[in-house]
Amino acid sequence: MFLKHKSNGQLVEVLTLDSMYDPCLKEITGRMHAGEEMQDPETFMKSELIFPSGESLPICWLDPHYQEGSSPNKSKAAVG
Repeated sequence: MFLKHKSNGQLVEVLTLDSMYDPCLKEITGRMHAGEEMQDPETFMKSELIFPSGESLPICWLDPHYQEGSSPNKSKAAVG
C-alpha cells in the first residue's frame, strides 16, 4: 500500500499493513519512494499520512475510541 506524506507529498510504501489498520498504534514502518535507490525503512506517524488522492485516512485506523461518544474526532465529524 502506498500513502502520501502530508508535509512533502512524497509516496510512502507501508511495510507493516497490520499496524496501519490498528487504531491503537500511532506509527507505521514504511519506506519513502524518492529517487531511484531503494530507501531504508523508517517510522512514520499515521497522522502525517494521507491517501495519494488527498483523502484522509479512515478514523477507525487512527482513533481507538471512534465508536464511543467521547471520541474527539467523532464529535467534530458530527458537528461539521
